[in-house]
Amino acid sequence: MTEKVKQLLSESKAARWSALALVSITMLAAYYFVDMIAPLQSLLEVDLGWSPRNYGLFSGSEYLLNVLGFLIISGIILDKMGIRFTGLLATLVMLGGGLIKFYALTPYFRNGGFGFDFFNSFWTVMPATAKLAALGYGIFGIGVEMAGITTSRTVVKWFKGRELAFAMGMQLATARLGASVAFFFSAKMAGIQMVNGVPQGNVLNPVYVGIALVTIGFLTFLTYTFMDSRLDKQTGQTGPVADPTEEFHVRDLRKIITNKGFLLIALLCVLFYSGVFPFLKYAVNMMQNKLGVSAETGGWISGLLPVGTIVLTPLIGTYLDRKGKGATMMIFGAALLTLAHLTFAIVPLNMFIAIVAIIVLGIAFSLVPASMWPSVPKIVEEKYLGSAYALVFWIQNIGLLLIPWLIGYLLEAVNPGVAEKIKAGEPATYDYTVPMLVFAGLGVLAILLGFLLRREERIKHYGLEDPNKQK
Repeated sequence: MTEKVKQLLSESKAARWSALALVSITMLAAYYFVDMIAPLQSLLEVDLGWSPRNYGLFSGSEYLLNVLGFLIISGIILDKMGIRFTGLLATLVMLGGGLIKFYALTPYFRNGGFGFDFFNSFWTVMPATAKLAALGYGIFGIGVEMAGITTSRTVVKWFKGRELAFAMGMQLATARLGASVAFFFSAKMAGIQMVNGVPQGNVLNPVYVGIALVTIGFLTFLTYTFMDSRLDKQTGQTGPVADPTEEFHVRDLRKIITNKGFLLIALLCVLFYSGVFPFLKYAVNMMQNKLGVSAETGGWISGLLPVGTIVLTPLIGTYLDRKGKGATMMIFGAALLTLAHLTFAIVPLNMFIAIVAIIVLGIAFSLVPASMWPSVPKIVEEKYLGSAYALVFWIQNIGLLLIPWLIGYLLEAVNPGVAEKIKAGEPATYDYTVPMLVFAGLGVLAILLGFLLRREERIKHYGLEDPNKQK
């Protein structure tokens, strides 16, 4: 009986998996909100007059404020104020940004409502609706990344020395379920129908669902805070920070960025993620233009990517926990990413080939993150781990900010006159060959970095190829 009394909450399987489930629901809501607009790109062009360049700038805006320093501030807040405060703040920031984005898309605002004249008075190449929506999306992005680094710290706190890679895989899989729901159902919720070859529908319907889910995510994280508080009391932690050795310090950045292994992982991360998340922003529209399918069908094909990761990521995490080979997995995943994008770029597409390519991309998206995130604690000293996670997320956000802008610019540049025809209500299609080749190029660079990382592993013996689970 004495042993049971002294058992830490994190030593209970039921408790630690319950904690994981609660924070994972929060991230599921966030991922739905991130991708709920992606299947509606064609509707935004017709209904709100957004060109591909406008849409690209809007899509990248999720990461703009983080790149300008808010992600580092989020890391400092996490280190100074702890998991509970930071997680609750993150969900409230997400909700606030989401409400601004929602308001920007309402008929009231676009018809001259509060704030319209101001947002319509500058940078007129971008519609007022897109500018305000981008502002809301940027604020929401602060909350998402703050929640992301908080969740990463939470998983390490509860699962370090146990099923860490599997737990991270399960958390990622649950979050991506939110993305799948967005791709599968956003177009249907919006009621998109083709009228004389032009899409018609209501872009607000999926946003209502997004606001509701983010509210639920706040409530589930609030529930988690009671478990977190109990665990801290058991370990004797009375302050806000569960592990003061992981606090963020600016002086730590020099020690981290001079670590070659960390730099290789961070650069591989930004290249790989830039080949996935920005692609998903354009995937539905690409399917519509290449296959001639509806937005709903394009959403279902694109949604297979996160669905595949839901099953595969935990399985790959289990393999990494028991067998290792993390660096090798990253190389293989980057190669699959390249193969999938080359298929979209140069192979004549039909429904079957598109589905196979998406599944291959989903396998890649299971291999690399499941290998990458548990590798960071192996490369970086534990006392710098908080700073390292914040820095790698910041570097990742630079790519996620710039690549959507680049793709939107290229899509418009290589398809002169198409955006104007669509805005005028005329049927027209985009050629996505060049944008897909850009995504494939990111994969090639990621492969090269993967080989450099494995070489560094042989020299420094970080343990990237070793099992994560400690005996």
